[in-house]
Amino acid sequence: MTALTVRTLGEDDWQIYRDVRLSALEESPEAFAASSSAEKQLDESAWRRRMARARRILATDENGDKVGVVSLRSDVRDDEESPYGELFGLWVTPDARGTGVAVALLEAVLEQARKESLGAVIYWVGTDNARGVAFASSRGFLPTEHRRPMNPNSSDTESEEEAAFVYPLGADETSIPSDVLDARH
Repeated sequence: MTALTVRTLGEDDWQIYRDVRLSALEESPEAFAASSSAEKQLDESAWRRRMARARRILATDENGDKVGVVSLRSDVRDDEESPYGELFGLWVTPDARGTGVAVALLEAVLEQARKESLGAVIYWVGTDNARGVAFASSRGFLPTEHRRPMNPNSSDTESEEEAAFVYPLGADETSIPSDVLDARH
């Protein structure tokens, strides 16, 4: 593995996030519910709102090249004993895949989740994404029976599904409200 720097982006880093996000959408369009053409239309205020809704964690290599990104959104409800987080948007550049970038990003997400005293982290993975399923399982995420359409906005009635994996941080799957696991945010 090459030397990596992993850091959480701030709201003023919206352009960095935008550029990496657009690269991800262009390189791996099948992995995301969004499209690069739609997201290219977003203005600065929309990107800043996105930055405020979730932590965006960026990995760069020793040359300063952006090699991966992931997001963590917390969902804290007043009636919950144990709030949870959702890991999403994990992407690693093709050249950096298999080098430990995804593991470093995941570890940063889990560290952030612990700092926020989250009880669990949910990670939705495409059921046909063998590499993603193996990665989640090998890193301690527990599979659940919860499924949802990968792209709920698609007119394709045979849309691919994604499955919820849960990483317990003091909570288990039963402490996460079922409406969270059954609905798309």
